[in-house]
Amino acid sequence: MMHPSLQSAFDHRHALKIISGLNNFDAVRVAAVVRAAERGGATFVDIAADPDLIAIARAQTHLPICVSAVEPQKFVTAGAAGADLIEIGNFDSFYAQGRIFGADEVLALTAQTRKLLPQVALSVTVPHTLPLDQQVQLALDLVQAGADIIQTEGGTSAQPHHPGTLGLMEKAAPTLAAAYEISKAVSIPVMCASGLSSVTAPLAIAAGARGIGVGSAVNQLNSEIAMIAVVRSLVEALALTRPVDASLTP
Repeated sequence: MMHPSLQSAFDHRHALKIISGLNNFDAVRVAAVVRAAERGGATFVDIAADPDLIAIARAQTHLPICVSAVEPQKFVTAGAAGADLIEIGNFDSFYAQGRIFGADEVLALTAQTRKLLPQVALSVTVPHTLPLDQQVQLALDLVQAGADIIQTEGGTSAQPHHPGTLGLMEKAAPTLAAAYEISKAVSIPVMCASGLSSVTAPLAIAAGARGIGVGSAVNQLNSEIAMIAVVRSLVEALALTRPVDASLTP
C-alpha cells in the first residue's frame, strides 16, 4: 500500500525523492541527507536497506522512507525495521564495477521480492543499459509482476559535451527519453531519476513522469546548508509544473 502523502504527490505530479545512495552506509552522511530532504521540502527519502540506517533516518524525519537493494531478503528486515516502501534499483553504483542488470534478472528480483513482501509498495528501476524499446517492454512486464512504481535512470553514463544549461540537458537526456516512452506505456507512476537538476526537473514532468529522484546533486555536497538549498531549488522547479487552478483565474 502506498503511503498517503506519497500517493498525493504522485497524483499531483510533483513527487521528489532524495537519494542518499544504495551503497552509502555512512550514518553521519545519511543523516545529513535525510535532514536536508526534510528541511528542503522533499516528498520522501531513499536510503540503503539497512535496519540501523532506517532507525537513524526515522529519528531525523517524518517523511516516508524508501530503501534500496538488489537482494530481496534485505527488504524483509528493512520492512520489519519500518521502511515505507522498497526499491529494486539505483543500479548506478554497480556499473563502475562492471555489473550490468538485464531484463530477466530485474524481473526475477521483482518476482522474488513480491513473493516475500506482497503488500509493500514496490518501486523498480528499469536499467538504462537496455535499448529504449526493451526498457518499455520491461516496464510493462514489471507492472504485470507487481511493481507499483517504475523508475528510470541514465545520468551516470551520459557524457555532456557542453557546460552550463546545455550540458545539464544533455546529462538528463537518457532518463528523460525513458520517462517519456515508459510513461506512455504504463498507468502506474513513473519516477524519472539520475542526472537531473532544477533545470531539467520540469522537463521530466513534461515528459510524463509523476516525480523525480535526485542523488549525487545532493548527497555529494559537503555542506548540509548547501544540500538543503539544492532540495529547495528542486521543489521550486517542480512547483512550476503544477497546473493553474482555472477557478482562481479572472
